[in-house]
Amino acid sequence: MELRTLRYFVAVAEELHFGRAATRLHMSQPPLSRAIKHLEADVGSLLFVRSPTGVTLTPVGSVLLDEARALLDHADRVRVRVSAAAGVATITIGILGDGTDPGVARMAAAYRRSRPGIDIRIRETDLTDPTCGLRAGMVDVALTRAPFDERALTVRALRTDPVGVVLRADDPLARRDGLRLAELSDRRWFQFPQGTDPIWQSYWNGGRPREGPVVRAVQECLQAVLWNGTVGLAPLGHDLPAQLAVVPLIDMPPSRVVAVWNVGDTNPLIRSFIEIARTAYCH
Repeated sequence: MELRTLRYFVAVAEELHFGRAATRLHMSQPPLSRAIKHLEADVGSLLFVRSPTGVTLTPVGSVLLDEARALLDHADRVRVRVSAAAGVATITIGILGDGTDPGVARMAAAYRRSRPGIDIRIRETDLTDPTCGLRAGMVDVALTRAPFDERALTVRALRTDPVGVVLRADDPLARRDGLRLAELSDRRWFQFPQGTDPIWQSYWNGGRPREGPVVRAVQECLQAVLWNGTVGLAPLGHDLPAQLAVVPLIDMPPSRVVAVWNVGDTNPLIRSFIEIARTAYCH
């Protein structure tokens, strides 16, 4: 039994409702339900009696709840004592400058809850460095978007997002339900500065060379659309100013949200970060 799974079990046992427990754990309900079913398989017995209004504990579940609480309390005491002996541990996280992603907020809440003794440092980077300073040794792990040059890096996919074209709301194409990249071939697109990862640049330019203004940040991209009518791309589901509209791109491959770290880095804080990230970003 993993401690994480036991924490899931305790949440469901205390809430007596999978939906409320998922909200408390800052995760979606399907992975929580799967984790409990796996735990029941490990135990060899049902832990809950399910009903449309919630759940109740079985006798086996009641025994496990007492033991799980004691075990988790002991684990927390162990973590505190070990952390005190080792001094304050620090992890530096690189985040791509895209503050509208709700996954980042869920990840932050989950990490604070499960690693309260860790000193967390954040380095936000602009769109010119998709690895967020990882190659330069400025961060331990990065939350970012692929694709980019993955040499000497370990990449774990967390989520995929469909991509749309960002246009001014008064643009004739903004009223369409969907567009193809070829329909935007005569438009000006934003560019990243010289020296930016070419794989990253090519993806956000729809796979071919383009012409247009040079930008470094998300807000600069949006302003280029507003002021110049430049074509911008963005993952669907992100909030945009009222003067802008986003239209799904039918033939654009989805954008992958990923966690990245340097190959060979055995820092245990990175491993625990990845485990938490996979849960926080699970949909």
